[in-house]
Amino acid sequence: MHEENTDVTNGCGKVRSGTQNEAALLALMEKTGYSMVQENGQRKFGGPPPGWEGPPPPRGCEVFVGKIPRDMYEDELVPVFERAGKIYEFRLMMEFSGENRGYAFVMYTTKEEAQLAIRILNNYEIRPGKFIGVCVSLDNCRLFIGAIPKEKKKEEILDEMKKVTEGVVDVIVYPNATDKTKNRGFAFVEYESHRAAAMARRRLIPGTFQLWGHTIQVDWADPEKEVDEETMQRVKVLYVRNLMISTTEDTIKAEFNKFKPGVVERVKKLRDYAFVHFFNREDAVAAMSVMNGKCIDGASIEVTLAKPVNKESTWRQHLNGQISPSSENLLGFPNKEDGHQKSLGKTASLSVRLNGQHSPNPPEIERSTYPFFPGTKLTPISMYSLKSSHFSSAVMHLDYYCNKNNWAPPEYYLYSTTSQDGKILLVYKIVIPSIANGSQSYFMPDKLCTTLEDAKELAAQFTLLHL
Repeated sequence: MHEENTDVTNGCGKVRSGTQNEAALLALMEKTGYSMVQENGQRKFGGPPPGWEGPPPPRGCEVFVGKIPRDMYEDELVPVFERAGKIYEFRLMMEFSGENRGYAFVMYTTKEEAQLAIRILNNYEIRPGKFIGVCVSLDNCRLFIGAIPKEKKKEEILDEMKKVTEGVVDVIVYPNATDKTKNRGFAFVEYESHRAAAMARRRLIPGTFQLWGHTIQVDWADPEKEVDEETMQRVKVLYVRNLMISTTEDTIKAEFNKFKPGVVERVKKLRDYAFVHFFNREDAVAAMSVMNGKCIDGASIEVTLAKPVNKESTWRQHLNGQISPSSENLLGFPNKEDGHQKSLGKTASLSVRLNGQHSPNPPEIERSTYPFFPGTKLTPISMYSLKSSHFSSAVMHLDYYCNKNNWAPPEYYLYSTTSQDGKILLVYKIVIPSIANGSQSYFMPDKLCTTLEDAKELAAQFTLLHL
């Protein structure tokens, strides 16, 4: 183990030399019996710990730690995180200078220990005035593949992906909302490991790779939100997908009441999926078992427990994120629009569905300003070279989405009317020329706004939801 022999300040006014750092780390290794190796910009403590037998811990056992003081190292950090349980591996990201990079990954031996670490150490004051952040670390094994021919079946997509990439476990394909014989033009490919997914992405990402003569779009899929077992044990709402557009809420309620009359409290249907609320959890679980795979109006439905939305959850930023089976009963949705597989922005006065989820709060996007120093080098770029995470409004997302699909920019047409109390009310109609000859020639929300900005944002949201 090699350490740069530099002096650092430990945040309490004391200077600790590189030699002292090394001595402290060696003492930690001697005390715990763990090994320590520094490679590829990170320092690994353990992985596995001494005496470990068998495979590594399963997914869900690792937490991400941020806002670590740059002059704090394993000899101080490990004892803090050991309070939550046995550490399998501690990975501290390192700078060439010898300072840490401000974040680390801690893998515990069980999911319960990882959840405990989040509960007791998130916002923990690790030094006077210094608070660390701890949250679940998602080891993503799933890729989003876009621009897939809509007539291709799951088996065809699975076979093709196995031919061109290694480690494919499964393919998730959603039927088209209006024509169940076709897919929605995208799929999610599940790999056996994060490494396998990363290698596949590296091979497919250049933008020239073709499947069936089509240049495909490739990106990381938004990982599904992890919900702890204790919370899921209280859920009494079912998420039902692959419904026919024409299927009504009354039909769904009647079908789910068949196995035991009177158990359904209410049904909320949105486009081709719905949330079925039960009076009792036991009835919800029983109905899930009975109804999964059943046919309603000719469509074979999929039924799972709805995942409650965490109000502190991060805003889903991928334009083509997957629909998440999340409960809508916790949140308000004044516009009553149906959801789709797009992640949208949100203004302070508008509510939007994000990836099939309602968002009760404005998206948690970092909106900071930084000093612009004289002589700072600036590079001209196109907004289309950025990621969707750089956009905070649906208007920008729609423009970005059209460009990614090689469509002409959306055209906005403004209309107005006067309310009963004399206010000018505004609404935009959006036309996307590239698809104007399709089944829908324009998009216009069924709500009017009092400000131009809100009217344009709402129209963009509505359009993204229905593309």
